[in-house]
Amino acid sequence: MKATNPTIEAFREQILHAAKNKTPLSIQGGATKSWYGNPNTYAKLDTRTYSGILEYQPEELVITACAGTPLKEIEAALKAKNQMLAFEPPHFGEHATFGGAIASGLAGPNRISVGNLRDFVLGARILDGKGQDLSFGGQVMKNVAGYDISRLMPGSMGTLSLLLEASVKVLPKPAATATLRCHISQEKALRTLNEWAGQPLPMSASCWIGSTNGEGQLTIRLAGAAAAIKAAIPLMSSLVNASEVDAQSAETFWNELREHQLPLFENLAADQTLYRLALPAACGPLNIPGASNEIVLEWHGQQRWIKAPGDEATFNLIKQLVSSHGGHVTRFKQGASVNPGFQRFTLLSEQVHSKALEAVQERLRSAFDPAGVFATKRLP
Repeated sequence: MKATNPTIEAFREQILHAAKNKTPLSIQGGATKSWYGNPNTYAKLDTRTYSGILEYQPEELVITACAGTPLKEIEAALKAKNQMLAFEPPHFGEHATFGGAIASGLAGPNRISVGNLRDFVLGARILDGKGQDLSFGGQVMKNVAGYDISRLMPGSMGTLSLLLEASVKVLPKPAATATLRCHISQEKALRTLNEWAGQPLPMSASCWIGSTNGEGQLTIRLAGAAAAIKAAIPLMSSLVNASEVDAQSAETFWNELREHQLPLFENLAADQTLYRLALPAACGPLNIPGASNEIVLEWHGQQRWIKAPGDEATFNLIKQLVSSHGGHVTRFKQGASVNPGFQRFTLLSEQVHSKALEAVQERLRSAFDPAGVFATKRLP
């Protein structure tokens, strides 16, 4: 039986009161990602009152923490042991929390080499819409008892349950890193990255920034054993005429990419939307109708960022184009004059391969939240 905790009891009372009055609760931590997803005006449930690292086992590569724990506190504890959150979650502000990172499901540049955030979640403790205190998973990768409910938390954006605690796998920092940069067309960059991805090269991240129809700048990060990095640099540099970036400039660049502090992300006009395109590895350059001339490609082209008008017609055109290539699109961030009521996501029902998942999603929500306590529609 779990020990009674005053903070968790207060959460439970808030949930039961919302269930009784049929008034949804919007879960919030540091509010650094409050703009992400469909907006709502429901009462907030602030997770920051339940904070702290509960257990950290560096030798086991596992950390367990409360949802309201500042993300920077967790990263500092890991750094002291030369370890890291390998999926590089973006903070988007000083007050980002551990629970917010998991609920948003967002990962940084390293995602292409290590896997998604979901792959690192080992266990979770939640309060469901009936106020039940439930635990799933464990603190080891081999734990297979019951259903893997803990991995439903990443990306659920607080619409399934209240995340109280989570255990995640961490990794040692790489022994060595290096960053290469060259000027290359988008088409050649995509082709080269996909060729290299199939070879035993220590690539941990990539980013191409440039004109949709012209040349651009390809930046590649290598990470791993020092000998592997040393062997890869001359080979890769000779193929694309790349030069090595100094360590400080490289660190600044990858941080700014992760935190969306590059010009494309910051200079958003009032009538524009920043669209996130998720595409298969084999997808070549796309001609996006109405898009601005600059584009940012991450994850070897599997994640692409463009700015285009925020109206429904443009969103539908982009959805159709991306869907025809086997991907999906999100209105990631909107300009000040774009209608906030517009749906931000590609719906499950809009794609052939995901239509069946809509029924699964509804059954899960009915089981965990029958009264609709977390039904904010932040995630459709």
